[in-house]
Amino acid sequence: MSTEPNYTIKQDGEYEVVIQKSKFIAHFKRVTSEDEAQAFIQAIKKAHWNANHNCSAYIIGERNEFQKANDDGEPSGTAGLPMLEVLRKRDLKDTVVVVTRYFGGIKLGGGGLIRAYGGTVSEGLDAVGIVERIPMQRLTLTVDYGWIGKVENELRQSSYLLDDIVYADTVTFHISVPVEETEAALAWLVDLTNGQGGLETQDQRIIERDFVR
Repeated sequence: MSTEPNYTIKQDGEYEVVIQKSKFIAHFKRVTSEDEAQAFIQAIKKAHWNANHNCSAYIIGERNEFQKANDDGEPSGTAGLPMLEVLRKRDLKDTVVVVTRYFGGIKLGGGGLIRAYGGTVSEGLDAVGIVERIPMQRLTLTVDYGWIGKVENELRQSSYLLDDIVYADTVTFHISVPVEETEAALAWLVDLTNGQGGLETQDQRIIERDFVR
C-alpha cells in the first residue's frame, strides 16, 4: 500500500451534455486492473452500439503504471488523449471513462473535438465527485481507567481519528493516523500518558474524504 494520499472518483456515474447538436455521454467507473477497465469499455460499446463513437481513457495503479487512450474513429488525438489529460491533471488513479458521442450533424473540427471531449470529462468529474484516499495506520493505546478523561479529550481535539473505545479490565483506544505521521503520533501518545500506556501498531486502512478543487 502506498503511503501517499491519492485521488479517484467518488462514485461510478454518467454525465450528459449536448454540444453543437451532438450528444456526449461520459461514463465513469472505478477499476483496479486493465481487465476491469477493458470490460467496462466493451460493456459501454455494447450498450451504445449505435453511437458514432465510444472513446475511452484510463489511469490505473499506484504509480499510474497503466494508461491508455482510444479515439474510436475520431481524428487521431482529438478524443482519447484530451480525456486522458483531464484525468492526469486531476491526479486521478484507478479511473476509466468512456465518452459516447451521437453525432448531431455539425462537424466540430479538431479543436472543437478536443474541447468537447475534454470538457465533457472535466464537467462529468465535477458531477460524480472526487475523493482523496488517505492511507491510515491503525494504533491501539491501552490505559488504566484513571487516564480515560484526559486521553479521550486530547484525542478528540487532535487531528487523529478515534475509531473506538473498548472497556474491559483496562481501556483500549483504537486510533487511526496518517501513515506518514505514525512515528510522531506514537511519540505524542507516549508523552500524553507519561509512558504508562500500552501502544501497539495494527494494520493499515484507506479512508476517503470529499475533495473540492
